Amino acid sequence: MSSAHLLPVSVCIPVRNEEKNLPGCLAALSDFDEVVVVDSSSTDLTPEIARKAGVNLLQFHWDGQFPKKRNWVLRNHVFKHPWVLFLDADERMNPDFVNELRVTLATTTHAGFWITFTNWFMGRPLHHGDVFRKLALFRVGTGEYERIPENAWSHLDMEVHEHPVLAGTHGFLNTRLEHHDFRDLKAYLNRHNEYSSWEVKRFLWLETAGQEAWTALNSRQHFKYRNLDKWWFSWIYWIVALIVRLGFFDGSAGFTLARMKRRYFDEVRLKIIEARNDNSHP
Repeated sequence: MSSAHLLPVSVCIPVRNEEKNLPGCLAALSDFDEVVVVDSSSTDLTPEIARKAGVNLLQFHWDGQFPKKRNWVLRNHVFKHPWVLFLDADERMNPDFVNELRVTLATTTHAGFWITFTNWFMGRPLHHGDVFRKLALFRVGTGEYERIPENAWSHLDMEVHEHPVLAGTHGFLNTRLEHHDFRDLKAYLNRHNEYSSWEVKRFLWLETAGQEAWTALNSRQHFKYRNLDKWWFSWIYWIVALIVRLGFFDGSAGFTLARMKRRYFDEVRLKIIEARNDNSHP
């Protein structure tokens, strides 16, 4: 690719045991001349796949302390380009997104951009409901992922729920990427079991944290962590995703995902109740 058409973006893909998802992710990144795969000692073919693809493979060994994976690579790798795009292995690039990047980044004054995704569930894309989005593209050096004091209780070596905290404004990219996990439902359930336990720990920590911790939350986070222990929270999510945001247009897959997310928030609430009972009866 000539320098005139070079995208000023480095792609970073944090992984662990992603042999099913990583090949498709890497295959769609031909427009990017720097791709960095950050691995956490995978026990499958993930490292070999990255090496064969010719990308830069880094190994991250988490010691249970700060920083986690994404912040570690921001602090320890010198990216070639002024922008970094964090992709997960189950996310897919497309030509329309690349074209929007070329146009937008040439003139923008924003420090970062929110990206939306078309989520695949039960073998089909979902175009409605609670659309998945994250602040995954930002200028190198403008900030890093929020630091949560979780050293005593987190088993997640990567920033999953943390958002980047940037010095500057945020924009929104219109073109969606695809979020398509080729692992099975068992993997989905296991992953969300870990996530729900993490949510409980953060919720309980915020109950005793100072105002500064609450000020750091965005409006959606603030509402969630004020109400995760309420019986109605999972039902509000279900109504918004399925009815207000038209998730029912996605058919049985849309109904099932809304039900699974309602179950997820119910599990969080029950784990909060269990944790409170355990703390009151040591």
